Amino acid sequence: MAMFSFDATAVAPQESLSPIPAGHYLAHIIESDIQPLKSGMGQALALTFEVLDGQYRGRKVFARLNVQHRGSPEAERIAQAQLSALCHAVGVLKLTDSAQLHHKPVRIRVKIRKDESGQYGDRNEVTGFEAASGVPTLPPQAAAPAAAAASAVTPPWAKRAA
Repeated sequence: MAMFSFDATAVAPQESLSPIPAGHYLAHIIESDIQPLKSGMGQALALTFEVLDGQYRGRKVFARLNVQHRGSPEAERIAQAQLSALCHAVGVLKLTDSAQLHHKPVRIRVKIRKDESGQYGDRNEVTGFEAASGVPTLPPQAAAPAAAAASAVTPPWAKRAA
């Protein structure tokens, strides 16, 4: 036995890890990062979305776009088409930093990916992006810091190894 002092009333309980139902949700990106593929054959753009309204407000869902995949040109093409759809949906047509996508409302299509192995459990997967029509966007002065943070360099996923 270990002596321990903890007040559960002072800490919010962990949110449910079960998937939200498949459907369309208003959300925005709160985190993004470029990560190497496990295969070592390219890079993925990892996106964390937060649902903005409805019963699942505050829940997070994730997308992983294999924007560079030397082993599968088809996977790369699909991911780049998805990224293009996302960019069009949020009005960022010349992406130089994934932070340019943050905090811009977008309608996401979420599905449930079944865990066939039974090892990890079912999970959500973001499979589509649409403009969030009728949703106000950030005023220019609020969007300026994100735009200033974006550099004019070639995004990492657009660089090709020789």
